[in-house]
Amino acid sequence: MEENKIEKTIKTPSLGLAVLPLIFMFVVLFTGLIIFKVDIKVLLLLCAAFTIVLCMYLGHTWKDVENEIVDKLAKAFPAIMILITVGLMIGAWIVSGTIPFLVYIGLQIINPRFIIVTSFLVTVILSVSTGTSWGAAGTVGAALMSVAAGMGAPLPAVAGAIVAGAYFGDKMSPLSDSTNMSAIATNTNLYKHIGHMFYTTVPGFIVSCAVYIIAGISFASSGAIGQVDEIIKTLSQLFNLSMPVGLLLLVPPVIVIYGSLKKKPTIPVMFISSAVAVLIAMFVQGFSFETCAASMVGGFKMEMFVNPTVDLENIVKEVPNLLQRGGMSSMMNTALMAFCAFGFIGALTIAGCLDVILSQIMKHIHSTGQLITVTAILGVIIITVIGEASVTFLMIGGLFKDEYIKRGLETKNLSRTLEDSITVVEPLVPWSLAGVYMTSTLGVPTAQYAPWACLCYTGVIFAIIWGFTGFGIAKIKKGGDNYDDYVELTGTEL
Repeated sequence: MEENKIEKTIKTPSLGLAVLPLIFMFVVLFTGLIIFKVDIKVLLLLCAAFTIVLCMYLGHTWKDVENEIVDKLAKAFPAIMILITVGLMIGAWIVSGTIPFLVYIGLQIINPRFIIVTSFLVTVILSVSTGTSWGAAGTVGAALMSVAAGMGAPLPAVAGAIVAGAYFGDKMSPLSDSTNMSAIATNTNLYKHIGHMFYTTVPGFIVSCAVYIIAGISFASSGAIGQVDEIIKTLSQLFNLSMPVGLLLLVPPVIVIYGSLKKKPTIPVMFISSAVAVLIAMFVQGFSFETCAASMVGGFKMEMFVNPTVDLENIVKEVPNLLQRGGMSSMMNTALMAFCAFGFIGALTIAGCLDVILSQIMKHIHSTGQLITVTAILGVIIITVIGEASVTFLMIGGLFKDEYIKRGLETKNLSRTLEDSITVVEPLVPWSLAGVYMTSTLGVPTAQYAPWACLCYTGVIFAIIWGFTGFGIAKIKKGGDNYDDYVELTGTEL
């Protein structure tokens, strides 16, 4: 009797009441991040508190809200574990020399005659290898800007190519926190998410290469490349990168690639790759087990080198910027962000706000193309307003996930669209942290490099085209990843 009484008193929010938490979120995040520089996790907790009060007003209990938050966290926890394992693996790959070797090889393919397209390709290699757009732009990107300046190349074009290349890896690398966050937000398998992004990313990659080749074809092969040479020289002094050792250093990433192709469990594969990297670090690079452990937990630090022949204080500054990263602790901020955001999303869900808003939107959505278009447009709008990708992933993922499943579409369609409209659009927003970082690092205003960052907006275009044509759209099949959710939401079987 008591349960029935509680259920009868629960109200359905009106459309105005349903959008109130979203309006509150926009105001709080915009003013908090842009004006007062408050940590976004605190702002998310404020949004959660506001929405929880709304839940209480509608008749829900704290237990209802708590159960919803716990349920969402439980579904996301495997992906969060992967995120933390990625941090551990990055630390292992750096101390083993794997990441330095990939950088070392990438830098040596530079052809000054095609500085723009080369800047794009080298940054793609680095960002995919390391999973960090900021690290790629802040290290090789900064060096390439110096090279371009010496050649008299158009700096906005080079900067745009560097940003596009950096965010190629931020979008496609399994080491990237945004790639993991997009998978978390939609409860999608990480490697299936990455594989599905090839449909929109490969065409964008081809278009970008064509644009950069045409734009840079007139530049001669003259100019200084001393800074790049210095980075190569320093890396070879710090690590054993000579052949055939270099081939051994490729074993850890090969293990991950093999595991993904064979669809092996992600976390065990990453642990095996990390273990092999530790053995290489100990027996090839000469690091102690204690140093390897410290790198995997807290990230690699330059003081971990004990070679007295290397003057760490006077090495080129881009090298520490590249190497000093990784470790499980480096991923904890992103994981904590997910916890805070799910508090808000959970309260928003239990209040019924998402259902009300979505029902209004879906009245006008009749095709897959329209659904993907609305998803992409909403992603661009929210990332432009608040300039924070992680929150935008979780917001739109929570809003649209069930709707995609109900329509027989696998959630990797949604996660791909989120990456196409959020991850790569973020550095084009001047007031976002990404936009500010790229401008300060490369020395070119956002408005000047944005037109040249082709990959950052071609994804949205191809996502919408494929949505209307049906090309590259994955449908739910019996026994597939989203099949059980489809049966639960629709009450029907395929």
